[in-house]
Amino acid sequence: MARDFRVGIMFDREQPPEQLTAFARLVEDGGADDLWLVEDLSWGGSIAAAATVLANTQRLRVGIGLCPAPLRNPALLAMELATLARLHPGRLAAGIGHGVPQWMRQVGAWPKSPLALLEETAHALQTLLRGQELTAHGKHVTIDGLRLVHPPEQVPPVLIGAMGPRTLRLAGRVGEGSILVEGLDPKHLAATRAVVEEGRAERTEPGPHETVALVYVHVSDDPDLSHVTGPVAAELSAVLDVPVEEIFFAAGPPAKVAEDLQSLHEAGVDTFALHLVGEDQFEQARRVLDALC
Repeated sequence: MARDFRVGIMFDREQPPEQLTAFARLVEDGGADDLWLVEDLSWGGSIAAAATVLANTQRLRVGIGLCPAPLRNPALLAMELATLARLHPGRLAAGIGHGVPQWMRQVGAWPKSPLALLEETAHALQTLLRGQELTAHGKHVTIDGLRLVHPPEQVPPVLIGAMGPRTLRLAGRVGEGSILVEGLDPKHLAATRAVVEEGRAERTEPGPHETVALVYVHVSDDPDLSHVTGPVAAELSAVLDVPVEEIFFAAGPPAKVAEDLQSLHEAGVDTFALHLVGEDQFEQARRVLDALC
């Protein structure tokens, strides 16, 4: 099926890690471009998961969406990303973000200036992954004269997970892409992208910028899906501080889901990371990929 956007499926954190390889192969066989992974405290580590997927598939790009910057020393993270990128050239996208404040505080990692830490981490990763020497003395990142011995030939893009306006502008100013939160309808997504573009306008050398949208999806022929979508939408409306009826959820038969995603693409999405909700996510993935790919 002809399309001008990337299709990715997220491996849900609630699924046990031993299902990851089978799910990744199903997603690849279904024609998807990406498999997306999360790194939420208490669930699973993204680097180990990414290595597993890359080693057990042939062409999928693996998107990390995202590593919490407060949990990761940028030198070590750059080393791990560089290793993956050399072993699997062109198949990695690295997302970083603030992390959930409550979780970061739970392990004593929440910084005094989250925005400064995120920018310093992004700069460190980009510099090191390009094979350049880095000396940095910031508010949170201190590195003296470090250069990777084995930098990747194909440098993975560093994407910024963003929700608030200051972080969205930061994503545009320093990121090679942005990862946008679930629940944004076309109107809110276009407005969010406009804030990212404000940041991009500040760049001295504007380059390509990939807009990745996390999208809640439930594939079903059931005419009433409120029992599935309602609780998720209610929780997200509190996070985004928008009315629950404005929470975007691509739900229904595969053709309806495809139409919903097309409306988001027209609002500016380059890449979808579909966050499947509900029972039998293997079957949901098969059905939505049949419609999209």
